[in-house]
Amino acid sequence: MLENWVVVPTCLPLVLRRCPACGGERFRADGKFRVNANHKLIDAWLLVLCTGCEDTVKLTVLERVTVRAVRPELLDRLHANDPALAAELLQDPVLRRRNRVALDWDGAWRLDTGNADYSDREVIDVSVRFAAPIPIRPARLIAEGCGLPRAEVDRLVTEGKVVSAVRLSGKVSDGFTFTLKR
Repeated sequence: MLENWVVVPTCLPLVLRRCPACGGERFRADGKFRVNANHKLIDAWLLVLCTGCEDTVKLTVLERVTVRAVRPELLDRLHANDPALAAELLQDPVLRRRNRVALDWDGAWRLDTGNADYSDREVIDVSVRFAAPIPIRPARLIAEGCGLPRAEVDRLVTEGKVVSAVRLSGKVSDGFTFTLKR
């Protein structure tokens, strides 16, 4: 029987960028935006706060865009400080590249396994789905979902008892399946 696991974000990830004030490298996004209009041009930024000194840094969302080119629902969400929009924008690789930032997902996700007990089963077939593109090592997910130590999962992978179409040593952010044989 195929088990279904889901990796779910629990909060917004930390933004990794150097702080110009204190030299810290972690910022938290609270979903606050700043929108500025100059005649027919609009700028919008996602505000992030340094975890060390609480200094605010702006991540560019829109830059010198004509107002007519912006969808009205996007503009409404920016003005309403929509935290869901902040989550969507942080997932956007173009925004991250433009602002030269990376994301730190440590402690910002959880694995939902349906509370199944796998200790007595010899073979487990699992399909893992991601609710958001969170880069995680598959071995870490397998260890957490099955209640095994990471070293045990690494040993099972080496022995060929964990089989998957994806490479289990790197990070993945898309769904995958695996079979665990004990």
